[in-house]
Amino acid sequence: MRAPDPSMPGTQSAWARTHPHTNALLIDIGVRIRARFWLKALGITGFMGLFFAAYFYLLRHPGQSVIAMPLTVVDRWIAFQPWAFWPYASLWFYVVLPPGLLMTTRELMRYGIWIAGLCLAGLACFYVWPTAVPDLSVQTADHPGFGLLRGVDAAGNACPSLHVATASFSALWLDHLLREVGAPRWTRLLNALWFGLIVWSTLAIKQHVWLDVVAGAALALLFAPASLPRRRQPLRA
Repeated sequence: MRAPDPSMPGTQSAWARTHPHTNALLIDIGVRIRARFWLKALGITGFMGLFFAAYFYLLRHPGQSVIAMPLTVVDRWIAFQPWAFWPYASLWFYVVLPPGLLMTTRELMRYGIWIAGLCLAGLACFYVWPTAVPDLSVQTADHPGFGLLRGVDAAGNACPSLHVATASFSALWLDHLLREVGAPRWTRLLNALWFGLIVWSTLAIKQHVWLDVVAGAALALLFAPASLPRRRQPLRA
């Protein structure tokens, strides 16, 4: 059920009486989003700008010969799915959610340092061992929009997949934060489903192969568990 507009006279108190937990949760999330809002907005924008500058520089100027990643049975099993572009692109909203729910400057700094470490490790892999996905353009020939995607984000800097690595990092942090605010179980299941769709989409639009995905997940597991603070008790029972 959608919460009524709290600005309507008498509505907020009625909703609070009938849905006290949900109302408190929505208020808590609203407070978290507003906390350090401009620091979050400027920090995330600046971070992404620096990351993409380094990412595309390495993509266009590999340090040595680029190695094509081998295909596996998983890559042959998952057919090209044009609609998977949307969950693929949704990563850029997904990765904003965890820092958006943090409250303090210290928490934001902790998060930023760890996600920066993950990205720098991935970029170092691209520099030392540049890789690319095999040419699968024949599968996307009937979909001109994917030619544009290849032009902007060529299927290089393949292994480890930073798309998967950052999604994995974000998924673990978002699960942690949902537990912390006492969110219902279905929100954590939705988080897991969204994460799974993002990972699957990298294979379904042929931007990555299975080995890239495995390496990206492994990279995230080197950073994400260590980055998570000790979970506090939910604010509500």
